[in-house]
Amino acid sequence: MIPFTVSELILATQGKLVQGSKDAKVRSFSADTRGLKRNDFFIPLKGEHFEGHHFLKDSLENQAAGFLVQQWDEETKNSLKGHLGTDTIVIQVKSTLKALQNIARTVRLKKDVPVVGITGSSGKTCTKDMLTSILKEELRVVSSEKSYNNEVGLPLTLLKITEQTRAVVLEMAMRGPGQITELCEIARPNLGVITNIGQAHLEFLGSEQAILEAKAELVRAIPPKGAVVLNQDDVSIEKLKEMAMCAVTTFGRSNVANIRAEEMRTDSWGRVTFGIKGLQKYVIVNLPVPGRDQVSNALAAVGAAKNLGISTTAIKNGLEKLILSEMRMEMFSTPEGITILNDAYNANPASVAAALRTLSDIDRNSRKIAVLGDMLELGEFAREAHLRVGRLVRQAGVDYLITVGKESRKIVEEAIRLGMDHKKTYRVEEANQAGQIMKEIAKPGDIILVKASRALKLEKALDGFEKRELHD
Repeated sequence: MIPFTVSELILATQGKLVQGSKDAKVRSFSADTRGLKRNDFFIPLKGEHFEGHHFLKDSLENQAAGFLVQQWDEETKNSLKGHLGTDTIVIQVKSTLKALQNIARTVRLKKDVPVVGITGSSGKTCTKDMLTSILKEELRVVSSEKSYNNEVGLPLTLLKITEQTRAVVLEMAMRGPGQITELCEIARPNLGVITNIGQAHLEFLGSEQAILEAKAELVRAIPPKGAVVLNQDDVSIEKLKEMAMCAVTTFGRSNVANIRAEEMRTDSWGRVTFGIKGLQKYVIVNLPVPGRDQVSNALAAVGAAKNLGISTTAIKNGLEKLILSEMRMEMFSTPEGITILNDAYNANPASVAAALRTLSDIDRNSRKIAVLGDMLELGEFAREAHLRVGRLVRQAGVDYLITVGKESRKIVEEAIRLGMDHKKTYRVEEANQAGQIMKEIAKPGDIILVKASRALKLEKALDGFEKRELHD
């Protein structure tokens, strides 16, 4: 990362130096003592299920250079006796979370590089992975890892910026109004990407218009000299364009999109080959991951890459080398010859529909098993959303259906109503129960899709399924 003097750190955090030298330098930060290295500066955070201040002693045992602290009382001092060195840097702050965010903002302002913010109801992580893969062909890139997309994860990503960094790609999550604005105030993006506007988080926001307004916070945050990349196929496109104070690049299948896909075709594993128009030259791309809906994510990434001046060759090569984050349309085989589509990281109506389309596109003369869990945070729209998934299950030609959770029982009810054999449906409450049924019914050649909202941790249904590389 970019180093700080302790004086700069005090200024950034608006903190008070308890001990240590103002002239000392901090060269790296950690918010987790399990991965803390010697001379890291520890930032103890408080969450719903953890309290980082309980690990101050652990940080010193791991030879941390120092730490932030909210309470510096006799009890805290006594707990560190015998571990606290005279040169250990201790800075007291009102809030360690706010301090982390302020440090991250300072790092970002120190380094004048393109910062890309990506949001949307679905496809954020895949688009982030695609853009990162493209940019790495020509630039040193810092990119969000795992689910580092909120008020904690985004600042931690910014702290990875170094003098060699030439671009930053940030995923931005949202569960309520004002949250993306907060992330933008930290990251100061100059390029924004909105993958789509759907029905995610309806429970908290109440309507698709409210979701649009929340996602549009990214558009409003981009300065006039920046640019936004928007989905021309989205019904909200014109409203988003009106909100932009900067250049707009559109992507999609529409003939009026600046970046568009043509000549799409899928192979027997559902992987898509397509042409891209709107670049310096027409290019054919073979995506190594399954799903027609991944084309839209790819076009969003291409639109961002074009704004950053990335070559057509790098765009093609980056997309064709793509490796998606875990549990995002992760396709693998088992020793028994069963194919797994692990898309268990999260779910909303749009992403479940996309996953079922992908399952439908796979043409291997195989039985298809869908393991679907509850889609959460939909509020009063939950019942209809799950019934709609039941209809999509029938359209996708699913042979066996396993649902996990109370809400997803509606999926089974609707699928049976539309003619699915009830003997080929199962309703359970826990992921491990679904896993047991999968082991009982799956045969060599079968293809199994696993998808649900994060809280269900549906990947546990795959425990015991050994992962092997998929071969054509």
